Amino acid sequence: MKATELHARASKDYDQKLAETQQLLIRAAAEFSPLTQANSLGAEDMVITHLVNQLELDIPVFVLETGRLHPQTLQLLDRLKATSRAPVHVFTPVQEQVIQFVRREGEDAMYRSIELRKACCHIRKVEPLQRALAGQKAWITGLRREQSAARADVPLIDTSEPRTKFNPLANWTWGDVWHYIASNGVDYHPLHDEFYPSIGCAPCTRAISLGEDFRAGRWWWEDENAKECGLHVKEQTPTSVRAELVEAAPAQALRQAQGERASQGGAA
Repeated sequence: MKATELHARASKDYDQKLAETQQLLIRAAAEFSPLTQANSLGAEDMVITHLVNQLELDIPVFVLETGRLHPQTLQLLDRLKATSRAPVHVFTPVQEQVIQFVRREGEDAMYRSIELRKACCHIRKVEPLQRALAGQKAWITGLRREQSAARADVPLIDTSEPRTKFNPLANWTWGDVWHYIASNGVDYHPLHDEFYPSIGCAPCTRAISLGEDFRAGRWWWEDENAKECGLHVKEQTPTSVRAELVEAAPAQALRQAQGERASQGGAA
């Protein structure tokens, strides 16, 4: 069964939520520049990008290509780049860091300890995110309160850190998300049809069973309280692991950033 058929159930106040989200995006674009949207290519983020395009807002989109994404994720990324009015920028890990980590710890080190898994997340996601957000006054995410206990208090506008974070779908239900997708013909990740509500890197994502938490398929071998990659928490890397990454990172990241800027300039 298609995810749209299974999940699309608008809440009673869906129209009000949609209007609130549209106004928030318009306000963000008007009051914050530069501003960008983080798109993980999951259902929520595809809804936001669709709204950005529909409203013709000048909000660029970025995607973190970790090097361990599902083939279906990469195919969706290609379709998004080909069809989005908003420019889509792709950020990848510093390859030297990836090579050194895999050589030292192995390709599947994430299964051996939480510390190693978070170190892998830092190299493949957190450090590229820092480059993607460099110079930005604010960013937009697809966080929703319903996603997990850790996100139950997500505000529409988060000003707790120097860079403002907009969470325009914070009040939406899973049914609202899929109602929007079904009503507007939004392209979505095919793994959602296979019971993957939350999709990350291939080794760290599985389908869930009926009744399981939305994020039960992410890092399912870990304690429930550890299930964040570091993109939305302030303490982003275990100290003992960070020390191993810092020494070589600046020059590598600079070279990577220069290459990304040149690529984006050519695309424009």
